[in-house]
Amino acid sequence: MNEVRFHGRGGQGVVTTSKILANAFVLNGQFGASFPMFGFERRGAPVTAFGRFSDKPVREKTQIYNPNILVVLDPSQKDSKAVFQGLLPGGMMLLNDSDYVAGDISHENLKRLAVIDANKIAMEEIGLAIPNTVIVGAFARMSGLLAIEPCCEALEDYFSGKKLSANIGCVKRGFEEVEIFDL
Repeated sequence: MNEVRFHGRGGQGVVTTSKILANAFVLNGQFGASFPMFGFERRGAPVTAFGRFSDKPVREKTQIYNPNILVVLDPSQKDSKAVFQGLLPGGMMLLNDSDYVAGDISHENLKRLAVIDANKIAMEEIGLAIPNTVIVGAFARMSGLLAIEPCCEALEDYFSGKKLSANIGCVKRGFEEVEIFDL
């Protein structure tokens, strides 16, 4: 089972990212569970969401204390101790960041880091700095757990028409443009 903890801020689509990925795993014939943890429910407030993805049914719906994958939609949180807390050895991290410099991120248990400027891509594709669907594509590529097709198909539960087409573009660009570093 892969346990993923998502970190970001209200308005970035943190919870939606987790839900879309859970749907993509189900469409792929696997199992997925997604659930948020809210503090203050307002735009800009820190938000954490969780996802469990497996080839076996996922019954546990509790907070994830020891993730093997971290997804950080808000680059200001990349150095937070809370983000790395409990990361298992051999862990992966996907970071939305426009200013990443090689070597900026290090943790003894982090073995793969993927970086993408998801806000820029979202602005170009949908006209809003909401990075969630770009992150979905980047997650698929970084983790190797999903192909791009179920990720695009999962969007149909959230968007239609031009918004669906634009967000499929976000997923595809996320998949293609993410930079992956094995540490």
